[in-house]
Amino acid sequence: MLCIKTKVPKNICEIDDELKAIYHSTNSFCIWVFKCREDRNSFMDQTIGMKKQQRDNFYNANYQL
Repeated sequence: MLCIKTKVPKNICEIDDELKAIYHSTNSFCIWVFKCREDRNSFMDQTIGMKKQQRDNFYNANYQL
């Protein structure tokens, strides 16, 4: 396991982990939040292999809260 210390806002920590999809690269750390576990799992399946911007565009077009 690799652990990077940071300050995560309390409201992010309070969201059920099964409703979050997490992406990281060398310069960013992204968390997408979903209404239900099925949406999160569908997002993960449909965005396999996508880069951050592609995933963000896909989320905004299909899941944005």
